[in-house]
Amino acid sequence: MTSPGFDARRFKALERAGFNRIAARYADGAPIRAGLQQALLDAAALKPGQHVLDLAAGPGLLAREAARRVLPDGQVLASDIAEGMLTEGLRRAAAEGLPDLLAAACDAEHLAFRDACFDVALIGLGLFIFPQPEKALAELRRVLRPDGRIALSVWGPREAVPLIARAQDCIARLLPAPKVPRPSVFRLGDADELAALLAAAGFCDISIAPHTFSCRFACADDYWQAFLDLAGGAAESLARLPENIQTRLRAEVATELAAHRDGDAYTVESTVLIASARR
Repeated sequence: MTSPGFDARRFKALERAGFNRIAARYADGAPIRAGLQQALLDAAALKPGQHVLDLAAGPGLLAREAARRVLPDGQVLASDIAEGMLTEGLRRAAAEGLPDLLAAACDAEHLAFRDACFDVALIGLGLFIFPQPEKALAELRRVLRPDGRIALSVWGPREAVPLIARAQDCIARLLPAPKVPRPSVFRLGDADELAALLAAAGFCDISIAPHTFSCRFACADDYWQAFLDLAGGAAESLARLPENIQTRLRAEVATELAAHRDGDAYTVESTVLIASARR
């Protein structure tokens, strides 16, 4: 699922640096994804007292809400490769009165947890980032208890996700193609392929449904910043470009957004797939 010459270790290091860079802004952008977060947690069907793993947790957006559903007798552990994201999440959890949230920096393809120790695993917009998503799913199945549940979200097909695709189109128009392409964030956007991946990892009772959410931006610059606040390693690479190129990208993105003009602002609808399955 990756290109020839792809260096997984270098890719993960870039993702870690990028998400550490944007930790606070990523958390601040949570309101535009609130409906998506709610839909994923509903699919997880959390119950009081359960032990939950939030993988690729970032600043704990899902983990903090999950904690509200399983505490005081349950437990939530947020795990991410970017320790700065987890630090931001713990800070916010404490400010919200959730001091019991746990965190552990960990590579999703090599989880440092014992077998069968969680009731539920969550992955919000993270599975497509992993170089080998099948390894991450195998690890999740290992750490889930019998009949344990997984709930995850991934971006849908590229044409259904202008929140990401419009920025990518702008980048592709102004910058040369990378020598070694990154794994596409849309690579799991086909429901049949996602279901096959989950089944191959040993999961059953698989359910996948689309969920569409809407984001409104006052101006093209706000849209561009929202993209950067989601982009992780891509944002890190863009931040290393000369300032004049970054300025041109910001200016040019309005052209890509023209189709989403809505009065004096922009409305961008995008679709994710929400999947749930049982161990």
